[in-house]
Amino acid sequence: MKRGKLEIIKDLLKTIQENNNSIKATPLLRKSNLSTSRFKEYFSELEKKGFVKEINHNGEKFLSLNEKGFKFLEKYRTIIDFIDEFEL
Repeated sequence: MKRGKLEIIKDLLKTIQENNNSIKATPLLRKSNLSTSRFKEYFSELEKKGFVKEINHNGEKFLSLNEKGFKFLEKYRTIIDFIDEFEL
């Protein structure tokens, strides 16, 4: 079964969060199970919308969630809990 856009976004944000809110792009790409071009599209959208940011640490680039990214995950969980509770 294919993942929808919201689920892919949730998976990307969750992966960043689960890696101490700091992960390089290549490991995130590998864990995302997306093609490189689709990953770039999703990441670009997340960056434009202010969900994620790039942080330079000792010359290396890491990806991290912004407040909006954490809020998305919180709201997503609320929606999924609602759907589960009412068996929708």
